[in-house]
Amino acid sequence: MRMKKMSAVYMGLFCMLCTVSMADVLVPYLPAYIHGSSWWQPKPGVSWQWQLSGTLDTDLDVDMYDVDLFDTSASMISLLKSQGKKVICYMSAGSWENYRDDANVFPEEVLGKYLDGWPDERWLDISRIDILGPIMLRRMDLAVEKGCDGIEPDNIDGYSNDSGFALTSEEQLTYNRWLAEAAHARNLSIGLKNDLDQVQDLVSYFDWALNEQCFQYDECDLLLPFVQAGKAVFGVEYSLSTTTFCSQANSMNFDWLKKNLSLDSWRVSCR
Repeated sequence: MRMKKMSAVYMGLFCMLCTVSMADVLVPYLPAYIHGSSWWQPKPGVSWQWQLSGTLDTDLDVDMYDVDLFDTSASMISLLKSQGKKVICYMSAGSWENYRDDANVFPEEVLGKYLDGWPDERWLDISRIDILGPIMLRRMDLAVEKGCDGIEPDNIDGYSNDSGFALTSEEQLTYNRWLAEAAHARNLSIGLKNDLDQVQDLVSYFDWALNEQCFQYDECDLLLPFVQAGKAVFGVEYSLSTTTFCSQANSMNFDWLKKNLSLDSWRVSCR
């Protein structure tokens, strides 16, 4: 069926909308709780703890805790902050976890293959910001409600994995930048989790980086743009001994830990 002839004004508006992505549509409506760039922007040299399992050990003399968004209560976050600590809240932004409170709001069409080694998680189709955007915004709002100073969005490198979707690097960049803008609109600090091949394109959007096992896989040089920009690089090794990586981590001005894979309370700091 042929379309009716559009007016010049309507045609102009229609064509303008054709060039606007869903990410562009969502971002202007992100609530800015606090105006200005007052969110936490750590420099290298921050002491920290990353604990996502077990009873939280709140007695460590560190500057920052990275804890689970869903499992950590607002009162626990308040306790840590009363001790002068920054609190980062972990959330997966690129995978579906079947045990989360909001697992049932993800439609099947955005659920891909299971993550290798993680039978409770499936990759998300991050090209569908129209679907995932509102879900992730609610998670960030929860972080604000609980008093988190920032978020650690995990699994934001689906394009380089066997996700079950034909994701492109550009789609990943669009999604990751959108996450950063959404976090900042809520006055939340945000870190780039892994995704090493896109560091150069994303370092200006993220406030810090968090990496797993770059010394084991000999790819830590890819994180140097963060340090060169005066931004902290946090990281962990699971298998290597501290004598293997700590001196190099310190010389690169990285803030590195030795941790158990379960990310319980045990830690050894290189600093």
